[in-house]
Amino acid sequence: MNGDIAVFAGSSNKQIAEEICTHLNIQPGKINLKKFSDGEISVKIEDNVRGREVFIVQSTSAPANDHLMELILIMDALRRASVSSISVVIPYYGYGRQDRKVEPRVPISARVVADLLEVGGLNRVLTMDLHADQIQGFFRVPVDNLHFAPVLAEYINTKKIEDLVIVSPDSGGAERARAFGKKVNGSLAIIDKRRPKANVSEVMNVIGEIEGKNCILLDDMIDTAGTICKAADALLKHGAKSVYCAATHGVLSGEAVDKINTTDFAEVVLANTIAIPESKKIHKLKSLSVAPLLANAIKRIHTNQSVSTLFD
Repeated sequence: MNGDIAVFAGSSNKQIAEEICTHLNIQPGKINLKKFSDGEISVKIEDNVRGREVFIVQSTSAPANDHLMELILIMDALRRASVSSISVVIPYYGYGRQDRKVEPRVPISARVVADLLEVGGLNRVLTMDLHADQIQGFFRVPVDNLHFAPVLAEYINTKKIEDLVIVSPDSGGAERARAFGKKVNGSLAIIDKRRPKANVSEVMNVIGEIEGKNCILLDDMIDTAGTICKAADALLKHGAKSVYCAATHGVLSGEAVDKINTTDFAEVVLANTIAIPESKKIHKLKSLSVAPLLANAIKRIHTNQSVSTLFD
């Protein structure tokens, strides 16, 4: 890569930003991030970026508000430093689950976040497995929504798991599970559940043949882990030989790790879109890096090549 490109890392996931830079054969941009005594965020760009194409890597994961505000301030600092363009690389797009009105008098928070980012002065968004595809339409700038599936499929295929069934934890994820099944030669099953309130789910029954099969529960994220753990119990109850779980984003809120640890999973596979603290790393969790995929997308954007081939 030439000197016209710069990659800056916010504080949410510095490791993936460093990996991206390694694959691009560049050094991360120098940036000073700190907080004042009252909690306000301070940003200073330490490099000369005038006229350069800049990419900012920042997941808006917990604490979502701090990371979002930090991202906006980084954009403003870069814009005032006369960069030629700003692309934000958001491996995990926080507030993505609030993508529509599900009851009266509530905001569409995913749209509000898009508006805030556009006010910050971005030119492009590069993200991964948005919770809802329509979020792309909330922006007036180009949005490239990459997928974890190719990276995950390569890993699963190396494990050579026989009698494989891809299980969607709800009907809404059936198409994702079906598409992934084609990549790993797995059949499809769906779990029918009832959700009495937010972050609480009740597994009712399994649609599909899973007895004696090795199952992979596939979802876009694991938050409190209530859904996947109850789903795993249901699959084992219905005669599954083993249960794996795979998700792009490991939010892992509250007691999620404890729930995973006490559930009979063979393995739980996550992308590294969200930095997992050491206290939450257990032997059942397997992290796969999507940094090469993001780096390839950045390179293609910088050289005006098509990014669509990366969606397969």
